[in-house]
Amino acid sequence: MKMISSLFIPILVLVVIIYGAYKKVNVYDSFVSGAKEGLPMVSSMFFSLLAMIFGVNIFLKSGVIDYFFDFLKPILVFINIPLEVLPIAIMRPLSGSFGLALLNDMYKVYGPDSFISVLASVIQGSSDTTLYVITLYFGTVGIKKIKYALWAGLLTDLFMVIMALILIPLFF
Repeated sequence: MKMISSLFIPILVLVVIIYGAYKKVNVYDSFVSGAKEGLPMVSSMFFSLLAMIFGVNIFLKSGVIDYFFDFLKPILVFINIPLEVLPIAIMRPLSGSFGLALLNDMYKVYGPDSFISVLASVIQGSSDTTLYVITLYFGTVGIKKIKYALWAGLLTDLFMVIMALILIPLFF
């Protein structure tokens, strides 16, 4: 399996080159032309991405999230919601990779087939990195009015967490 995964990208590139030669397309010139067109887009995305990464890191390193979890703990215990899924539910709209790291830790601690891991997996899979999407894509194309898109995205994420908390206990 490791050999297949290490050869996948080179084989894919080879298939594209062969297909381009079959269609009589100068693959190298097309690649260079596409890279030149993509460079301004990457440079316009850079500052939006930098601001988003900076903001997420400040949020994580400041310890605010720990205070927030401590505040919500009595409420969640009262309504019987596992505290272990709270970090994924909160961090998923901010950072997909951080959510995956948390999910991986849950798999190691609780096992992949445990109730908490299944619940966290559904939350991870059914929500989106809303703030990342809005910051990066809206910032790249210059959209300044994000109020309704932000609310729609965050409410959808909240709805998906609530649905996971309702449905997973029914099926697990």
